[in-house]
This record gives sequence, C-alpha cells and structure tokens, in this order.
Amino acid sequence: MPLTELEEKTERITELLDRENLGAVLLNAQHNFAWLTGGSTNGIDLSRENGAASLLVTRSGKRYLLANNIETPRMLAEEVSADDFEPIDFSWQEEKAVGDTALRKSKELVDGEIATDIPLFAGATPIENKIAACRYRLTSDEMTRYRSLGRDAGAIMISVIDEIAPGDTELSIAAKIRSTHARHNIASVVTLVAADERIARFRHPVPTANSWKKTLLMVTCAKRFGLIVSLSRIICVGEVPEELQRRTEATAFVNASMAEATRPGTSGAEIYAVADAAYAEHGFAGEIDLHHQGGPTGYKTREWVAHPQCSETVNVNQAFAWNPTITGSKVEETFITNEDGIEVITGSPDFPQIVTNLNGRQYFSPGVLSI
Repeated sequence: MPLTELEEKTERITELLDRENLGAVLLNAQHNFAWLTGGSTNGIDLSRENGAASLLVTRSGKRYLLANNIETPRMLAEEVSADDFEPIDFSWQEEKAVGDTALRKSKELVDGEIATDIPLFAGATPIENKIAACRYRLTSDEMTRYRSLGRDAGAIMISVIDEIAPGDTELSIAAKIRSTHARHNIASVVTLVAADERIARFRHPVPTANSWKKTLLMVTCAKRFGLIVSLSRIICVGEVPEELQRRTEATAFVNASMAEATRPGTSGAEIYAVADAAYAEHGFAGEIDLHHQGGPTGYKTREWVAHPQCSETVNVNQAFAWNPTITGSKVEETFITNEDGIEVITGSPDFPQIVTNLNGRQYFSPGVLSI
C-alpha cells in the first residue's frame, strides 16, 4: 500500500537520521511543524519562528508531541492525533524554570544524539539545512493542497482589483488584499503595494499612504496550511503605456527562460546564468543586479535564492516562484516542477497573459491589466 503523507515524511527524516548518525530530531519551527503534520500549526506568536509545541522523530520512526500543559490539550484536540504523535507534556512552570525541558524530556525517550531543526538549546546541534532538503519534494497530498491555494490566491487578486479604485492609498489596498485572503483562510504573509512612481523606485515596496493614480503593482505571498504561493499583478488605468508594456514583455521573457531552465538536477547557479543572459538579450543587462530572482518555495516564502555560486539543485515535484524585475515592472507566479516541465498554479482568471515560446514550449506570464 502507498505510504500516507505522514509516513512518507517520517521515512525521509529517519533516512536523514541514519545518514547523520543521530538518535532523533526535535522539530519546533512553525514551518517544520506545518510540514510534518500536513498543515497543522504550533504557532501562537506569529512574529517568531519558534512554535509553542515540538515534534520529536526518532531514528526508529517513533513520533512524539512535546508541549506544556497549557498547549497539549488544544494540540491534541485540534492539531495532531495522539495516534500519530505520542504526547509528552510537562508543566509550564517547569518549562519556564528549566529552559531546555523539551530536550531533557526527549533524552529520556531516545538513545543517541538529539538534534534540533533551528537553534534551540546549547546541548543540541541545529540541522535546519538538512530538514529543508526533506521538504523540497512535495507529496501528492501537498500538491493537491497547493493547487487549491494557488487557484484561490490567483482569483482573490482579481476580486481585490474589482474592489479598489484610483485614489485609494497603498495602505488601504494592502488591507483589502489581507482581508480578502483571510476570508478564505489564507494569510498574506508578505503584502507589497506600489503605486505609480514607487514601482520603479523600490523592489520591495512596503505599502505607504501614497495614493494610486495610474499604475499599480500588488504582491502577495499567500499562506494556507503552512504552504505559501507568491504572485504579483500590475494594473493600469486606461491604455497601458508602451514603455511599461515593453518592459513587462522583457521581464516575461526572463521569467519564461528561468522556468524553461528549471529542470530536475539543474543548479541555482545555472538558472541564474540563464536569467542573466535573458536580461541582456532584451537590452536590460544589469537589471539582475537590482533584485534577487527568487527560488523554490513551499513552507517558506523562499527555501533558497538563485545566485552565481548557488549549488542547490532542482527536484521533481518542487515548487518555485521566480520573480524577475525590470525597473518599473515585475513578473511573478508560482509553479510546480514535474518530469516534463512545469505547472503554474497561481494564474488569475481573465488576467492578460504574455506568451513566450522557447524550445517548442509555451510559457505564460501575467501581463498588465488595463481597467
């Protein structure tokens, strides 16, 4: 019988523990908790990477939930099953008095060295970079959740466009993006908005009181069940200026070139080189120096970013969000790799598409919507 999602992920971890000669790993980061549990959360304070409960996976494949007596009841009622994760709880007073209580409890259960995902305790080695590699290849269940998230996020951006108007501030538009996502159980964990001249001035335009007149860039990194998609949309009041169209089409060519290069086994450095050449081919050499180009996504907005020395490689069934920019324009979608190419999952219904033909394949990038 096929492995369940939890069994498949547990197997990846136990194989890692074997390779590293570790007895167990304690997962506390919110993104890792969501990954292993298939979308549950240990987050309370969302400004922190740390979660309020930890998951222990041993080399033999045994799984535990470790949490204080405040968190354990809700965790077992709403987030995880005691059948999947044996609960080990302790008093909140003990946790406050002895900072490494979770590690001490883990040592009572496991023979051998215990690592952690992120830095937690002086007596445990963090191995987040190795856990990250376990996350890269999406399971079939994850891809189903991811496609649903992508469809919803793409449609939400269209619904936001229908509800805003010139004269609105970037701050009010950002609030609309966040609230509309929230109604679909989605958190916009990154929300960028730039109106008119701010599109060209800043690559990461945090929303301000600036009012939209002619052109608007909206960006979201949308998160549900731990998974994150990224997408950007540009809209324009009236006819799209010729120069904006030219720059967007060139940016779409870079996006398509990077997507074409995103094949299993290809390195981030190789994809970066493709992007660099694509900018130059359309007369925009040097633009690559003004912003990073993105990379794989999943339970983080980016797992790594392509750069000239990047040795990370592409996996099959891995999610990517490239975000090439040429001053004044940007293109960004999220897609999943497969053996034959890519599958874009964040397309917005009825949004203009720029089609790029490369090596007998068609690649679709969002254009500029005239309203």
